[in-house]
Parts: sequence; C-alpha cells; structure tokens
Amino acid sequence: MLLFQNFVARGAELAWGSFTILLLVGTGLYLSIGTRFVQFRKIGTAIKSLFEKNDDQEGDISSFQALMTSLAATIGTGNIVGVSSAIVFGGPGAVFWMWVSGAIGGATRFAEALLAVKYRVTNESGEKSGGPMYYIEHGMKEQYGKNMAWLGSAFAFFGFIASFGTGNMAQANSVAQSLQVTFGVNTIISGLVMVVLVGCVILGGVKSIGKVTEKVVPTMALMYITGSLFAIISNYQLIPYVFNVIFANAFTGTAVGGGVLGTVLRMGIARGVFSNEAGLGSAPIAHAASKNDNPVTEGITASLSTFIATLVVCSMTAFVILISPMVVMTEAGVMEIEESLRGAALTTVAFDSLLPGIGGYIVSLGLVFFAFSTIIGWYYYGVKCAEYIGGLKITKFYTWAWIGLVFVGAVIPLEIVWGLSDMFNGLMALPNLVGLIGLSPVVFAMLKEYDEQEALQAHRTPSAKPVHSNVLEGVRRQ
Repeated sequence: MLLFQNFVARGAELAWGSFTILLLVGTGLYLSIGTRFVQFRKIGTAIKSLFEKNDDQEGDISSFQALMTSLAATIGTGNIVGVSSAIVFGGPGAVFWMWVSGAIGGATRFAEALLAVKYRVTNESGEKSGGPMYYIEHGMKEQYGKNMAWLGSAFAFFGFIASFGTGNMAQANSVAQSLQVTFGVNTIISGLVMVVLVGCVILGGVKSIGKVTEKVVPTMALMYITGSLFAIISNYQLIPYVFNVIFANAFTGTAVGGGVLGTVLRMGIARGVFSNEAGLGSAPIAHAASKNDNPVTEGITASLSTFIATLVVCSMTAFVILISPMVVMTEAGVMEIEESLRGAALTTVAFDSLLPGIGGYIVSLGLVFFAFSTIIGWYYYGVKCAEYIGGLKITKFYTWAWIGLVFVGAVIPLEIVWGLSDMFNGLMALPNLVGLIGLSPVVFAMLKEYDEQEALQAHRTPSAKPVHSNVLEGVRRQ
C-alpha cells in the first residue's frame, strides 16, 4: 500500500510538473494576445450578459446558471486551503503570480466556452452535450481533417476518473471533517445528510443543478467576501503593507525560512490554476448547456469566472492571512509562521484573529458550502464524460455510484484518493490544451467577426437589421 501511495504521489507531481504549468500559462498568454485580451476588453459586456435571458434559444440552462455551475465546481478548498499553502511555501509573492494566472486565464476560459458551444451536440434525451471531448473530435476534424476522437476520449477518461476524487469523495471528506471539528457532528451523520441532499439535486438533471447553483454560489461567495472585507477594512491601515510585501517578494523568492524564485512562481501559478481551473477543460462542459446560440457571447460571459474565483475570492483569503498576526515578516525579509499552522488551519486562525468569535465559523461554513457545491458541479462534468465514453445507458449507473461515494468519502481517510485526483486532474489539461491551441484560429476568427459586427452595428440606425454572421453559421447543432 505504501508503495502504491508513493507511486500515486509521484504521478501527481509529474502531472502537475513544470511542463504542465508552463503549457497552461503559455496557452493563456497566447490566447490573451490573440484575442487582444478579450477578458479585459469585454468585461462590461460579460457583466451585462448575466442579466440577459435567452429562453428562445437552444440549451438547457441560462448563461448565468452555466456560469454559476462552473463556479460551483471551481470555488472550493483551493480558494481557502490552496491560498494559505501558496503563501506558506511560496511566500507573499506567490499571491502576485496567482493574480497573473487568473488574469491570463480569462482568455483561456473564453476560448473553452466558445468552442464548447460551437461544437456541442444534442444527445438522445434532447439535452446539450459539449466540452473538450466534443470540440477536440469535431473541431479538429473540421479544421484539419484529422480523426482526433481518441484524444477526446482520453480527456473524457481522465475527467471521468478525476470526478470521483476531486469532485466527490475529497469534497465530501472536507465537509464531514469541517463539521466534525467545528460543530462536533459525527461523520456518518454528515455523510448520510449529504447523500440525501446531493441525490435530491442531481437526480433532477442539469436544470435542477442550475437552479441550485444560481442560488447557493452567489450566497456563499457573498458571505465569504463580506466577512473578508469586514476583516480587511477593520485593519485598513495595513492594506499598503500587504501590497508592499506581495510585490516586493514576487521576484525575490522569500518564503518560510527563505526560498527561491522558482518556488514562488510555481506555487503561485499552480495554486492560481487550482483556484480557477482555466485550461483544465472542466468548466466548458457546463457552458455547453447554456441557452445561448452565440459561442462568442457565451465565451465572454465565461471569462468572468477566473476573475471571481482568483482575483476576488483568492485575494480576500490572501489579504486576511497577510494582515493577521499569524504571519510575521522579519527584518531580513523572511516570513515566519507557526509550524502547526498550515492549510485550512492557517486560514481559520487568521480569520478568527481578525474577527474573534465568528471568523472561524466563516471559514468552516465557507468550506462546507464551497465543497458541497463542488460535488454538484463536478457531478455534471463527470456524467458528461461518462456519456461520451459509453453513451446515455451508463449515466444512470454513474449517478447512483456518485451518490454512494459521497457517503464513502465522508467516512474514510482519503490520502490516496487526493493523490489520484491530483494526477488525473492534471492529465485532463493536456488533451484540452492541444485542442485549444489547434482550434485557436477558429476562436480568433469568430471573435474578429463579432468585433466587426459590433462596430458596424454601433454605426447603424436603431431600425436597421443586424448583420448575420457567417462565422456563426452552423452553431445550432442537433
């Protein structure tokens, strides 16, 4: 067992090694330049799109519900535990590189969602199915005449395996452990309650998932952000200090006991990717179900998720930790943190030191809601991967297995599960990034057409009919 555990740990290290990190960042930068930083140019359009309804268009859920479903699966322990780990092992400067990851990741998410809608299909039950497996298979064949279905199947297989760990058992375990430590709830009781709640949501399909996530995600994010802001504003005089240590250490490599720049950069970018999942290929599966026939506008809406997950939620966590007395910077510029404070413990104690009596509850409840919503969101990703591999006939078995494993995850230790999850999560990115790079000409051409049409429309009279986009021909796929 120890040998297998070491093998899994080594596999996770390789899957999330320098090559994967550089490929993720390089793809994000390439897409940012190619789209002329669409994630910044169209941020106003993205925000406005959240309030638009496209009930007359094809799809299963609204663009807002699709965004919330992707955020439900994205915002989780990485935004609380991951940030504290990045600061401990990479120093305050790691936060800067998390911001960089989140900033360029917006273009990656834009491309993912655009392609997901363009190449989505309608399955036998009348629901939309899409994501990397579909745009790799159909897009690469359309563009290059090559049969790349095997690569799409590889993504679906990696996503299928990762979903049970990353999206299910690991999250259920986090919920059960947090409730036990904070409120003394037995893990068996937590597991049974989660089984019932998860079952009630996912058995209703994607529409039920969308209805739940559009309420739970904004509520939990608002609670966490409000608590964070109150702690930060209460210590507003330290805000300049926090910015100073972040930028001063971004290029020096100062961490606990010293450190090197490579560690700062790797920890910051890796945790940034964990916090927003841009490039992994999971989120576009949700956006493929959106009631939006225009791939470009769906991509613009989707680009918001990296800002929310990394530049907002992760920043809140980072500022609270760095403002708290738990983190001390010596005169030599070395960061000191008590040895016992790592991961969720550091975040919890930091919040409690700034908000005595309620700070710890904010973190604990945040972890519970974040992890629960991740279970719901990742179920949809996993069931779509299963559908691609074996068709609709196996999705019922997948659903019941998913519900059962929620209980298993709540009551057993998960060291090996975490390692396997990390490994297959990292492997998901590789076929997805191949697809994104290969289909980048499609992304650039469609965005250029959209920009030209938008500019032309701005000079037209209100009574003029809009120009039909040839690039968007064929978007509706049955």
